[in-house]
Amino acid sequence: MSSELTFAIVTCSDTRSMREDEAGDALERLIADVGWELRDRVVVTDDRASIGDAIVRAADELGCDVVLTCGGSGLSLRDVTPEATMDVCERNVPGIAEAMRWHSLQITPYAMLSRALCMQRGRTLVVNLPGSTKAATENWEGIVGALPHAVKMMGGGGHN
Repeated sequence: MSSELTFAIVTCSDTRSMREDEAGDALERLIADVGWELRDRVVVTDDRASIGDAIVRAADELGCDVVLTCGGSGLSLRDVTPEATMDVCERNVPGIAEAMRWHSLQITPYAMLSRALCMQRGRTLVVNLPGSTKAATENWEGIVGALPHAVKMMGGGGHN
């Protein structure tokens, strides 16, 4: 992948700290493997306001192209990441979330239980990934190829 993208990872969990955030570790490695920049990585509680604040900070203050949330997109009553994403983003980008679920459905039927969203806040793409290392990695694999083009389009670039 050629273009330089900037990222933030927001892990949403009541039970993990940075030390125990294996999915965040894996995403950090995957970003580095492509040669992109990680500007921030935080762990916040499963709380709509905390998640929303972390997304806003990454997008508005740090100017990240992509914010990857990790966790909180399942069926547990504590899973509020999609709602927090809707609270702070303006535009839905359903094709990316659909692609993640389609990709994961090739591996497990449980992918259909995901409530993950992809939304746009200004010129920042916010992607909800699962909290497990395996699932987060698989979802990343399903969308990584489209991220440079998405960022280019959000920035006002045209098609090649």
